[in-house]
Amino acid sequence: MKVASIVGARPQFIKLAPLVKAIQKHNKSNPSPKIQHLIIHTGQHYDYELDKAFFDELGIPKPEYNLEVGSGSHGWQTGEMIKRTEEVLIKEKPNLVLVYGDTNSTLAGAMAATKLYIPLAHVEAGLRSYNKKMPEEINRIMTDHCSNVLFCPTEKAVENLLREGFTNIVNEGHLIVEDFNQSLINNHLPFVINVGDIMYDALLQTLEIAEKKSNILEILNLKRNEYYLLTIHRAENTDNKYRLDNILKACIEIGKQKPVIFPIHPRTRKILQTFEVPLCTLDQLHLINPVSYLDMLILEKNASKILTDSGGVQKEAYLLGVPCITLRHETEWPESLRGRWNVLVDADKDRIINIANNSLLPTTKRSRIVYGDGRTAYRVTSTLACL
Repeated sequence: MKVASIVGARPQFIKLAPLVKAIQKHNKSNPSPKIQHLIIHTGQHYDYELDKAFFDELGIPKPEYNLEVGSGSHGWQTGEMIKRTEEVLIKEKPNLVLVYGDTNSTLAGAMAATKLYIPLAHVEAGLRSYNKKMPEEINRIMTDHCSNVLFCPTEKAVENLLREGFTNIVNEGHLIVEDFNQSLINNHLPFVINVGDIMYDALLQTLEIAEKKSNILEILNLKRNEYYLLTIHRAENTDNKYRLDNILKACIEIGKQKPVIFPIHPRTRKILQTFEVPLCTLDQLHLINPVSYLDMLILEKNASKILTDSGGVQKEAYLLGVPCITLRHETEWPESLRGRWNVLVDADKDRIINIANNSLLPTTKRSRIVYGDGRTAYRVTSTLACL
């Protein structure tokens, strides 16, 4: 069984890491059938802090292919990825392609595999924000509707797919090769399996290592619960000057009470320059370069509150027990809203300031089981071994 994983961006490297370990463990304990795992890196992220650092820290093998696509418009980037990915898939002839999450690399991998009639599996399937102005939402929907196996992270994700006509729900361990092959031959409905959230696996496997190795708090002279952590990268915020201005002004204001640590995404930095916003005017924010996964986990775990537009950071905040303020008006992780562990504030300056400084107090205990039990990679690998 040859499986090709297609990745290209930071969140996908995090999701890939537990699966790499699970496949390696499977191959050691099972002489046959072994899973031959091929990694194709599209090159969507190429800065060291967003790319190679994650491979180094998470123990991911060097990809067999790096397509080095780089930045560009959505259309150009996705098209170039499809073209280059197709060339590799034709050469390697995998039995199955795995894609992860919701980036342009996800969609490109899905399209390339589907056009070549290679079975496709989507890790983190079924998420919906119901905001089609988000490029990620389009990527999710199209990838799900191309997939033959949909590995869902939550029950809510399964429910979303049921509403879209995906009715072939199977329990983990119950998908067998005969059913799968018959489905491919007869073009039957794809298989939907709730395996849990693979990023929970990554967090559980990595947090203890981060606590031993990371010295980011010392480098930045930070103390636990005495700073806010800010991330901004989504197009709806970065490409809209009014929204970005509101968010930054709110963060400058709350920065008068506690430092706001802002690992600035390269794209966000570039946008600020395009809008002619001098970074020196943001000197009340503590701008730093993007940090590694280990350092980010430590910054998240020890923050007083987290302000973000990232889906992954919202979820990590919930799993780590840190209150989160989401700079959007919707989320694909509605479980995190329970008990006010996560609050949607959009780009409302006054609401951001009020909740950051005063009123975000969770009202219930967290239920991390909504994201699984940390054995998602095992379940995915077990399914792959059956196909």
